[in-house]
Amino acid sequence: MFKTKKMKLLELAVLVNDVNNVIEYLGKNANFQFYSETGNQGEENASNRFGEIFARLKTCLQILSLTATASAPEKAVFPSEPDVTDAEKIFSDTDFFQKKEADLHENLKRITEAQSEAMAFANLKVPYKEIDNLTFLTLRIGKIDPKAAEELQFTIGNRALIIPLGEDKTRILAASSKKGRFALDSELKKFGFLPLDIPKDFKGIPDDIINGLKQKTEDIKKEMEILKKEKSEYAEQNKELILKLLYNFSLGSQILQIRQGLESTQTVFRIMGWISANDEKKLMEDIDNLTEGRTAIRLYAPQEIPSIKNGKEKVPVFYKHNKFVSSFERIIFSYGAPLYGTLDPTPIVAVFFTLLFGIMFGDLGQGFVFLLLGILMYFEKPKILKRVSKFAFVFMAIGIASMFMGFLTGEVFTNGHLLVPVSRFITGLFGTPRNHILHLMPEGGSIGKLIMFFAFTLSVGFIINSTGLIINIINNFRLKRIAKAVFSKTGVSGLLFFWYAVFMGLKIAFLKIGFAWFDIVFLVTPLLCIFFSEPLERFFLRERPVFENGFFAAFIEGLVEILEVFSTYISNSVSFLRVGAFALSHAVLSFIVFTMAGFCGGYLSYGIIPAVIGNFVIILLEGLIVAIQIIRLQYYEFFSKFFTETGREFVPFRFVFD
Repeated sequence: MFKTKKMKLLELAVLVNDVNNVIEYLGKNANFQFYSETGNQGEENASNRFGEIFARLKTCLQILSLTATASAPEKAVFPSEPDVTDAEKIFSDTDFFQKKEADLHENLKRITEAQSEAMAFANLKVPYKEIDNLTFLTLRIGKIDPKAAEELQFTIGNRALIIPLGEDKTRILAASSKKGRFALDSELKKFGFLPLDIPKDFKGIPDDIINGLKQKTEDIKKEMEILKKEKSEYAEQNKELILKLLYNFSLGSQILQIRQGLESTQTVFRIMGWISANDEKKLMEDIDNLTEGRTAIRLYAPQEIPSIKNGKEKVPVFYKHNKFVSSFERIIFSYGAPLYGTLDPTPIVAVFFTLLFGIMFGDLGQGFVFLLLGILMYFEKPKILKRVSKFAFVFMAIGIASMFMGFLTGEVFTNGHLLVPVSRFITGLFGTPRNHILHLMPEGGSIGKLIMFFAFTLSVGFIINSTGLIINIINNFRLKRIAKAVFSKTGVSGLLFFWYAVFMGLKIAFLKIGFAWFDIVFLVTPLLCIFFSEPLERFFLRERPVFENGFFAAFIEGLVEILEVFSTYISNSVSFLRVGAFALSHAVLSFIVFTMAGFCGGYLSYGIIPAVIGNFVIILLEGLIVAIQIIRLQYYEFFSKFFTETGREFVPFRFVFD
């Protein structure tokens, strides 16, 4: 449970005719991580024709308004020639719909513009030359920005008349006296007026032409509706085929992309990658059956690989957890991957995270909200929660922990009175009945209980800090770093000093026993080991000289190590006071919300409004702050003890629709 999975390096020599089937098998099983000794070699310049077809199919999917899932289904296979033919047919049909749709849009635009032009002159019922030949009047007809037309009218004033033509007012007729024509032309030019060339015998647009244009517009719109319906019917009829082709060519594209990075000759491909030792037997049998014995297979232990032995590369780390523990994996890998062969901290993190959240956020009702949200995530209802469904058990766990703590403190959606009968019954079984099993609100006579509660949170911190040190010691022994496991400040010496210092504090505080000579021995001995940790490590590793940079440098380094021991252990322990502080702040904030609801008439009256708002703020904001604080405690107080070097996460190859 607490170990990383044992890994092996698999080497396959696959014939050209079998390589596609082998890669397809590896991608569908998703338990193989590719590995390369020499970088990309082979078909680097080969074109990926399936990738091009896949890209065109995605475009067709958008044109036909179809959707696809994020991962290629198990039924997807490497594309065949009939698939290519079917894809070409889909491209031809889709291009037809796209071209016809574009033509209709272009025609509609052209006819709409013509109709707009016609409507602009619909009211001009006398020949234009008769108006233009008037001796006392100058006319100008043309286009102008509608916004500029108003400003033009204001600027010209009474010197000329501006008449908008058409409903959109993009065309105007400007009239002035013959004497004012030059001034009119000058003003029109300033405002971007574009004159139209009007035939002399033009006398407006006949009504039958305007009606014809309107009818043509309606006909095109009907054609567009018919085309839309035809396209929808086509998409529905061919949806299954299109999606099948999409997934097949997605898979084929990824297979060809992998091939381009493999070492190869004209007849053989070399495939190398990491697998879990638990999968090696079945994987080898399946590949042997798939290729009918034509594949050469060889397995290597990590210590047999030169790049691993000399430290240039690291063995990928692979965990296989149950659903509950796996939901906490992202907390680990967001910090870094543990080294191969070291203890798996994920189950411990799951327990500590749940415990700390319950202590800091105790409320039976609010915890139930987290539990319900986790259940909805698990069943992916509504669909928007599907993306975060992997965190379902995290929310369930913190919800249950919060509910348990809320039961102890007697809070249900900040109401501290609902559970009083239950609390009095339970506490009465063990002595004097009390309103709350655990009372956190600071008030007269409760200071002693608060101090005890903060002492409890410090003890939780002691357990977490000690666990981190123990993990580091075990990891170093597993990695055969014996001297580091014994003499470092996070090794056996540091652990013994930490434990004995805590023991001394408890002995003085509760047993009233002072220092004895053996106390000094038990405290000073581990400190001396830490002080000379580096020279001692070099001595046991037979590295010479023991004082690599001289005695004075080793002395200074030793002083720094001792100062770090004191500052680190004190700060790491005191940090857990924030657990009690957040539990107390949650109780106080809940009391404020409950009191405000009481001022407004209680939960059964208008007080429900501040109660709902207050609970929403607590769940959303305080819940987020508490989660951040717990992650901070995990990272800085727990992980820092053993996460001194990060490893590499196992990322198996799998087919993904992208």
